Amino acid sequence: MPVPKGSTIDPERTRAAMMEAVTPVLYERGLDGIGVAELCASIGVSKETLYRHFGSKDGLVEAMLEARSERVTSWLAEAAAAAGDDPRDQLAALFDALQQWYDDPVFRGCAMLNAAAQHHVDPVRAITARHLDRYLELLTGIARRAGAADPHVLGRQLLMLVEGATVVAAHHDPAAAGEHARQAALTLLSAAPRTGPQD
Repeated sequence: MPVPKGSTIDPERTRAAMMEAVTPVLYERGLDGIGVAELCASIGVSKETLYRHFGSKDGLVEAMLEARSERVTSWLAEAAAAAGDDPRDQLAALFDALQQWYDDPVFRGCAMLNAAAQHHVDPVRAITARHLDRYLELLTGIARRAGAADPHVLGRQLLMLVEGATVVAAHHDPAAAGEHARQAALTLLSAAPRTGPQD
């Protein structure tokens, strides 16, 4: 991503452009599937540019994973919110959105879990834990609005369905993985003990 002579370099814009360019490459190839030289060539930057903005390939990977986590969880939160005020509709919409993702030809599973499996190192594991915490917060909020007596437990159960469906879709069969998890999630939501009428 060469900068025209005489133009001002915007470090934040450069970082954002590099992360946007590298995301599909690393998602398809995996963290260890491409070396630094090939990675730089594929996104059109020099090694010096990569090191100046991220310190290392690992620094770029970590920044990309954080940005992807925020984007994915925001997307799911928006899908749930667009479904209206009914927690059942919100939960159904979340799993419908996941099924759309699973049906995408470029779907390769959860980037954060893939990264944690490939690089069992503390920084990547911490990013993955934060990603799951974001999911848990979203799902626990739905459980709370549904009046679950223990929304945290129900949220964790729903999280297991989300991640389980994603693993099944990536490694076994994407067809209807989200739909099957959706049915199980709605059953869990209906069966959960209630605290009483909610405001």
